[in-house]
Formats: sequence, structure tokens, C-alpha cells
Amino acid sequence: MNRRSLCFILVVVFVVAFPLESWAPLVYRPGEGWVYESPGSEGKWTRTRAKDQLEVAQQAFAKKNYSLALKAARRTVKVWPLSDSAPKAQYLLGRGYQAKGQHEKAFKAYQTLLEKYPKVDNYQEVLARQFEIANEFLAGRWFRLLGYLPFFPSMERTAGLLEKVIKNGPYSPVAARAQLNIGAAREKQSSWFNRVDPFREAVTAYEKAADRYHDNPEIASEALFKTGRAYFKQASKADYDQSMAGKAIATFGDFLTLFPDDSRGPEAREMISALKTEQARGAYTTARYYEKKKKWKAALIYYNEATVKDPDSSYAQVAKQRMEAIRKEHIQPTAQR
Repeated sequence: MNRRSLCFILVVVFVVAFPLESWAPLVYRPGEGWVYESPGSEGKWTRTRAKDQLEVAQQAFAKKNYSLALKAARRTVKVWPLSDSAPKAQYLLGRGYQAKGQHEKAFKAYQTLLEKYPKVDNYQEVLARQFEIANEFLAGRWFRLLGYLPFFPSMERTAGLLEKVIKNGPYSPVAARAQLNIGAAREKQSSWFNRVDPFREAVTAYEKAADRYHDNPEIASEALFKTGRAYFKQASKADYDQSMAGKAIATFGDFLTLFPDDSRGPEAREMISALKTEQARGAYTTARYYEKKKKWKAALIYYNEATVKDPDSSYAQVAKQRMEAIRKEHIQPTAQR
């Protein structure tokens, strides 16, 4: 059952179950559909010209009567979609929903405005408003079920909103930051119940930001740093697969080379140092595994790797001792025989 059918059934049930307690009638107008009317106001807000109908919406919005503003704006768009007043009315729909705290509806209203009336004078302002709404969801605002009931936060849907912002204006003032925020949304996203790997998607988003906006040092540096940090977080979770540590080190190396004066340089160097220690630990752990299996040559290879990855680490010091012991106890006696 789709959303429209469910809404229709709920309305019918409500009307049938509470016929004597309906506080306001639903009025049907040909070409407009069902419209909510407050008692005594039936038809008083409607006008016969688009310009006049828009004026009703604008005056209501100015008085913070957002319900009437939305109603009048919707009628303007529906009855006179090709008029000069329609784009302004569609914009007012977004403003009205935003003022009422119905942020997802506001975003959709703005999206309709940009798609149907792409030559509107305030295109960049509308993009900025969409970006603002998407960032509120990124900060944890809940999406609403059927547009009304607070349901759950969703980083998947948040990333979708940000992607629309970029598509609407790929080189607008907010596009580069929106691309970075897609990465942030993916990092916050749980891997449960998702068909995609959020970590991979986050890295892809950051790399795209670094590539697409390479001529913007602020964005490019942040994108590269966040890519390295994403690899760093993933590397800290790995036991035997140290590939993420290598990718993080390489990324931070590029960051330090391209942006040597960046204030995040010391933090990047600290993470590189920690990653090298992590690589040494991983090699040491693998060596210990092979040593227990009495695979001496394999153990020597990984102990040696531990000493190369981070020579000053405690793992390297112990690895040197174990290498010496293995050669003395297992390799040299065999060679002598």
C-alpha cells in the first residue's frame, strides 16, 4: 500500500468515525481538490486572479498565519501554474513549511521550485535554504512519517538531500561544503540495514570533493584530511588487514605535501605515527601466529616487517629478539645439518 492510499484511508476513517466532531469542513473545488476551511471563512480567502491570490498568501505569511499562507500559495500554484505569480507562490510554500518546522516538506517545495522554475531570480538563496535544511538533518533532526509524525533520523536520506543540493548547483557557493557533508553523513550512518558500505561511501564522497573542488584549497585540504581520518578510523578496527593503515598514511602524506602550512598538520603527523605503530603491531601479531604454527620463515618475514614499519616501537624491539631466537634455535641448526 502506497503512502497516498494510506493517507486517503486515514482521512475517510476519521470523517466516518467522527462526523459530528469535525471542527472544520473539507470543501471540494473542481481543479483544486479538497481544501480545508475554517468555520465562517469558506471562500473568503480565494481570489479570481493569480496576482491577488498570491497577495493573500504574502500578507498571511507576513502576519505569521502560515496555515492560510500555505493554503493561498498552494491555490496560486495549482490554478495558475504558468503565471508570473506561480514561482513566488511556490517559494512561499517552502518558506511556510520551513516556518512551521516541516523541514522535509519545505525542502521538497524548494526542489519543485528549482525544477519547474529554474530561472527564478533567487535561485542561489533557495539552494542555501535547502542546504540549511539538509544540515539540520545531518545534526540529528528526525524525519517525519507521512510528513507529520517524528519517526527517525536517517543519514541515508540526509545524504540524498545533500546530493540534490549538489545536482541543483554543482558549482554554487554551497555545493563544495554539501559534498563534504555527504561524507560526514556516511560516517554517521550505521552499516546495519544498508545495502552499501557507509565507510566506502564516506571515502568516495571525500575523494570526490577533493577532486571536483581541487582549485578551492579550503575544501580540497579538508577533503583530503577527512579521507585520511576515515581510513585511520577504519584501520583502528582492523586486526590482520593492515591495508587501511597504508592508505591512511599515503593520504596523510599527500595532505602534508600539498598543504604543508595547514594547521591540521601536527594532528596528521600524530595519526601517521600511530598508524605506523599499528602496522608494526599487525605485523607482529601475524608473526606470532606463524611462530605458534612453527612456520619459522613466515614468522621471520613478519617480525622483520614489524621492525621496518615502526623501528622505535615496542613491537619492533620484541620482534628483533624473536627473530634472533628463531634463527638461533630453528634456522641455523637446520642449515648446519
